[in-house]
Amino acid sequence: MRIGFAVPQFGPFADPDHTATMCAALETLGCHSLWAADRLLAPIIPPDGYAGGKPMPLRYGTHLDPLLALTVAATVTERVRLGSSTLNALWQPPLVLARSLTTLDLISHGRLDVGLGLGWMREEYAAAGVPWQGRGARLEETLDVLDAVWQCDPVVHAGALWRIPESTILPKPQQRPRPPVLLGGFTPPALERVGRRADGWLGASMPLPYFRGLWAVAAEAAERAGRDPAGLRRVFRVNAEITASGADAAESFQRGTVRQICDHLRLMCTEDNDEVLVDLQLTADSPQRFLELAAAFVAELVERVPAG
Repeated sequence: MRIGFAVPQFGPFADPDHTATMCAALETLGCHSLWAADRLLAPIIPPDGYAGGKPMPLRYGTHLDPLLALTVAATVTERVRLGSSTLNALWQPPLVLARSLTTLDLISHGRLDVGLGLGWMREEYAAAGVPWQGRGARLEETLDVLDAVWQCDPVVHAGALWRIPESTILPKPQQRPRPPVLLGGFTPPALERVGRRADGWLGASMPLPYFRGLWAVAAEAAERAGRDPAGLRRVFRVNAEITASGADAAESFQRGTVRQICDHLRLMCTEDNDEVLVDLQLTADSPQRFLELAAAFVAELVERVPAG
């Protein structure tokens, strides 16, 4: 099992100096990857409920740009993979998105994992000036454009939403034929898309029956497309809420002691290429506490990753 951590970018951690020093420290701890999330705003009275029906964390109202935060991480690390979990794919034109991601892959010397999703908050779409309806079709064409820009020379695209005349678009990413693309989502259409055309799934720690039902959709879609489901990566995000005395077993997928949460993650991570993504920004009250908890998760879940 591989372990990654959220890039410090929210709330009291939304400080470029914290981002730089903490990312360097996390690599030293032996983690496999660092991941940045995407947030535009936090409505005072959100009409769309947050995950699990809980109030949106106040810390989400203070945030750094995910790709710029990953750029900072790239400059202070040498080994760890750098990913977005999850970048909203539709808030900018795909050609602009491709340029930003290509640049980041080059800056990081080929360490980028592209994690894309559709988000869940209508208010962010309205603020970005992007239609809420038709999101699935827009994502499909976005993926088509990314593939064309990264793998073709010259590039040409004629779709329902975007057109690119025959053009030279260089440089290409360092990773060939393109950086890995993982897709997020928790609905049957999202999991079907993962199985059909992604390199992996950006999932979350969740009750096992729910997880198994979702993954079955992706696995079946992969098989229909002539792909091996075992070849798909799975990254399980846990927005950890650490308690000193533990929590009820029904909540241990994200709440409890470090050991409780890790015990649940072990039940989910059954494949060699499975990975957990631990976000400590909602439970740690300082950079020091963040790194202490990160060290505890590394000690509990994995052996130290060799340098190089």
